[in-house]
Amino acid sequence: MEFTQEQIKRYSRHIILKEVGGKGQKKMLDARVLVIGAGGLGSPSAFYLAAAGIGTLGILDFDTVDLSNLQRQILHKTSDLDRPKVESAKETITALNPDVRVVVHNERLTSKNAFQIFGNYDVIVDGCDNFATRYLTNDACVMLGKPNVHGSVLLFEGHVSVFDAKRGPCYRCQYPVPPPPGMVPSCQEAGVLGVVPGIIGTLQAVETLKLILGIGNPLIGRLLHVDGLTMSIREFKLHKDPKCPVCGEDPTVTELIDYEEFCSLRGGDE
Repeated sequence: MEFTQEQIKRYSRHIILKEVGGKGQKKMLDARVLVIGAGGLGSPSAFYLAAAGIGTLGILDFDTVDLSNLQRQILHKTSDLDRPKVESAKETITALNPDVRVVVHNERLTSKNAFQIFGNYDVIVDGCDNFATRYLTNDACVMLGKPNVHGSVLLFEGHVSVFDAKRGPCYRCQYPVPPPPGMVPSCQEAGVLGVVPGIIGTLQAVETLKLILGIGNPLIGRLLHVDGLTMSIREFKLHKDPKCPVCGEDPTVTELIDYEEFCSLRGGDE
């Protein structure tokens, strides 16, 4: 593949980086990334991945744009109210970078469609807002051997990690089963400072690009905790659990499970 003059100019700040260069930019243009949720986390992740030149960007969300979303979900505008988020997201991304092929999945992620959808992508970015989708995403990634770039936010804090069972722990290694209903409040219930998901979602984009380029030290086996009130960042070591129910030596979860009973599924609305 030869770059056009427009592409050389668009990606010039990447191409002059020795860790990226022309070969790295080609990797990005050839890459296929799925972003689950076009909400608070998925918006900055998808926006920066598109700007970077990810060639195929899948957006999975079944929600519509609500006025309360606009405090943090930067893919959408006031004029997009009541539109499907995937449509608004595609329009914004295409306007930013026409090199990016946006594939919309205007549907809920379930045990019936997860393998089919995930199988078309190299990296899965988890920007969902509920435990049911989070566990389903983890299990499907483990079973398909896909890296899962995880993010979560609440109030003034956020977490980001990379779960790749080939090279480290998965999400279930740390949290084997979903919490009981009502134990952990959602952003809708407890609130979130709008810029916090922007920070975490952008970090998810950084980790995704590192995985595609094969550079740096991805957050595999590490979890980054960001506290916006104190502006402190702490790193926690994560360990692979040999007794993990999905990626352990003798897994007990061998097929995908829907966990709707654990939480209300609204869409990618962190």
